[in-house]
Amino acid sequence: MNALPDRRLNAFRPDLAEEALRGTVPAAHYVTGTPAFVGQSVAALRPRPDAAAGIDTELLFGEGVRVLDWAEGWAWVKSDFDGYVGYLPETALEAGAPAATHVVAVPRTFAYSGPDLRTPAAFTLSIGSRITVVGQSETRGTRYLTLVGGQSVVSGHCLAIGQKAGDDYVAVAARFLETPYLWGGRSGFGLDCSALVQLSMMMTGRTAPRDSDMQAAGLGTPIERAALRRGDLVFWKGHVAIMEDEATILHANGHTMSVAREGLDAAIERIGWLYEQPTGYRRP
Repeated sequence: MNALPDRRLNAFRPDLAEEALRGTVPAAHYVTGTPAFVGQSVAALRPRPDAAAGIDTELLFGEGVRVLDWAEGWAWVKSDFDGYVGYLPETALEAGAPAATHVVAVPRTFAYSGPDLRTPAAFTLSIGSRITVVGQSETRGTRYLTLVGGQSVVSGHCLAIGQKAGDDYVAVAARFLETPYLWGGRSGFGLDCSALVQLSMMMTGRTAPRDSDMQAAGLGTPIERAALRRGDLVFWKGHVAIMEDEATILHANGHTMSVAREGLDAAIERIGWLYEQPTGYRRP
């Protein structure tokens, strides 16, 4: 019997599956889904429609999804960005296709109720959030972008869609230092090891799978430890770190419960007590 596809990247249940899986997995019905986008700061994506279920990953404000099913206050969705499948509360979504013009390019920022930093913050935004800008203004020397909902974001915290935050994704990763570790987190408010890789690469125009096992299986090419340099990746079972230089890593980790800088040799010795030696090294 053939193994079923990875449920994280393939939407299927006995009653329903995405159209792309017709002929691959059995289901009573197949659907293409309807477009929607995330309408809150960060939305937790879960493996089942249960608020007590652990978080698989998170979707960010303005990111698009295809909704495959709505039921009992939950939406079963597939992310447009990385293909991840799971359940979101219906209240996290807005109908229709997103029409973003800009992306947030700093780890965290605010959407203010007006074009002035002294006005109340309406909501928060993470790096990678996609926003729709309809105007610009300036108050006391600070430029603001006006969002479609009427709120304002500091212009210097954003980039136009298609622009990159440079070419060095390691420099982007370093901006997350001391950000809290969050299992399944994928935002500037809290993130896990593989999200640090994915978000940092995204902001420099590169793509990476969501989870560390996916990254270890196919992101870039394998290399030997002796060849490690800035930007390479070190993998353990269930963990990934970014080489900042030939001897130092950046990683979101459960030891410091934050994004931290650590010597590679010290990390290998410390992690080895629980998770053995690195499983591989890759150059993305």
